[in-house]
Amino acid sequence: MNNQFARDVLEGLTASHKHLSSKYFYNQRGDELFQQIMELEEYYLTRAEYEVLETYRQQIYELCSDGGKFRVIELGAGDGLKTKILLRHFLSQGCEFEYVPVDISSNVLETLESSLKTEFPSLNISPICGDYFKVLGDLKEHHIEKSVVLFLGSNIGNFSERDRDDFLFSMAGNLKKEDVVLIGFDLKKNPQVIHNAYDDKKGVTRAFNLNILQRMNDELGANFNINEFIHYPTYNPVSGKAESHLLSKSKQSVMIEQLNATIEFEEWEPIHLEISRKFSPQELSEMADKYSFKTVEHLTDKKKNFIDVLWQLQ
Repeated sequence: MNNQFARDVLEGLTASHKHLSSKYFYNQRGDELFQQIMELEEYYLTRAEYEVLETYRQQIYELCSDGGKFRVIELGAGDGLKTKILLRHFLSQGCEFEYVPVDISSNVLETLESSLKTEFPSLNISPICGDYFKVLGDLKEHHIEKSVVLFLGSNIGNFSERDRDDFLFSMAGNLKKEDVVLIGFDLKKNPQVIHNAYDDKKGVTRAFNLNILQRMNDELGANFNINEFIHYPTYNPVSGKAESHLLSKSKQSVMIEQLNATIEFEEWEPIHLEISRKFSPQELSEMADKYSFKTVEHLTDKKKNFIDVLWQLQ
């Protein structure tokens, strides 16, 4: 079986606790739905980080640029909406830099590259479609000029603790002392505000999560009855974990043709899809020490819903 999506689906749906990776949300339909999510009243995250980057763009530039050529490597580039704030400002300063957007969705990268070439024709852009961990591993081999690594949008909160350890230790191991890391973290706050962000009134997040079943139907020949599953988000204010599941409303069997497999579901059995962890400022300081970074700046929006941290190696 050569299809990584198929292999991961088989592994996840035959596990004792069924799970699917949230990275498979992002086919063309998933990308469209996520764009809608970012515009929702309840989804504060995008607006909050947009405010941070608008407010502190000059400060970020001064900390990122030392007068020489550098490259901006963005992991999980998405549509580049927020990153354009920094790119526009960097270009206005007349500095020489290369933008390297990295994403697992080729569709997203093609759309982003087209948009950037129209909006910033002078921008030097080199997109890479691939997994974050592989790209980080390649950094050291091709690491010539200073790097500014962006990991925006609270993507770090989607990792398990083990994967976050792997990711940040790997990042630290593939950077130089002068390199700068800008990472977005969603902060702990009123639990109802967080819950609403993943359970919006219009049901867009519900459609986004259920789309992963449709993707298996379309690409793997599965016969999921999407109406027999519900979207179920939770938030635990102690652990800071917002989690998303799909629950089977009935005892049922699902055939997946490409896997030559039948998946059995018990009534109300969950499929775990995603973790979106929230953090406190104290936890962020402890994390910086753990991964051998020093904190350069903590940049927050006015409501203190979101924080972008600037780190360098100790």
